[in-house]
Amino acid sequence: MRAMLLCAGLSTRLGTLGSERPKPMLPVCGYPILAYGITNLVAHGIRDIVINTHHRADVIEREIGDGERYGACVRYVHEPTILGTGGGLKHALPLLDPGGTDEPFLSCNGKLIFDLDVTALVAAYRAAGDILGMMVVRRVPDAKAWGAVQVVTDDRGPRIIDILGDGEHMFCGVHVTRPSVMARLPDGESDSIRQGYLPWLRAGERLAAYEHTDGYFAEHSTPERYLESNWALLDGARLRHPPGPLAGVDPAAHIHDSATLVGPLRIGAGALIGADITVGPNAIVGEGAEVHASIRDTVVWAGATVTASDAGPIVIA
Repeated sequence: MRAMLLCAGLSTRLGTLGSERPKPMLPVCGYPILAYGITNLVAHGIRDIVINTHHRADVIEREIGDGERYGACVRYVHEPTILGTGGGLKHALPLLDPGGTDEPFLSCNGKLIFDLDVTALVAAYRAAGDILGMMVVRRVPDAKAWGAVQVVTDDRGPRIIDILGDGEHMFCGVHVTRPSVMARLPDGESDSIRQGYLPWLRAGERLAAYEHTDGYFAEHSTPERYLESNWALLDGARLRHPPGPLAGVDPAAHIHDSATLVGPLRIGAGALIGADITVGPNAIVGEGAEVHASIRDTVVWAGATVTASDAGPIVIA
């Protein structure tokens, strides 16, 4: 099975953070969000991955590369004009189905860190029979704020009967479908829900649901959510297949003897912690960053420099 990671957004809600890096490349505990998605897919045996790009495509292609470091084979499809969640998939079908065999594929939003059992999801999809696809959903108290999904269970298992209406579940940004289904979308920009699943569902076709009930889930569309995810993973939130250590001090970091470290924290390789300062709790210092003032509740991006304790919660340069 192949997978596509959707990464062609504009990241506008992130302000300065999004102008510096595309959302899937924001560092969480020192690793790009996209790396979390790739390592989880690889852990479940999915190594052929397609990534679509638009804003700051250079950052994604430079830092993720061909995916070899993660055990993956990554290929890219660039969108000079954003095509949306449906149009992006349709545009990438030559890479997702190169042999024209209509094998199912997995579509994942690139802004997620998601402890999803992909093996169980694929097994559930294959057992569901003749369906448009299988959407991953989770029950949340504010479902309407996310676009509510209404789920019922019949003799064939959970299925979706409405989207963007009433319901107690949210769509998690992951679904399994077939190339022939996405090929039905209109050419150009389209939404896989509004122009695809929703009208097809209302025409009587079957759309299955896979309910995610256990494990970490976070999306990173705002600076607040981005920080919350850093602190949650730093504090030990469950994640079975991270791209590397999420807490602790890398052996290649340089810590002055007079510095004080207070956990939880993460200090990356080549980072420099200066004299007579305290780092932590809740401090993440990226690779090659320098910290010359005491910090807490702060994320310092790779290569950035901190010279004052009031530098702010996110230091990017």
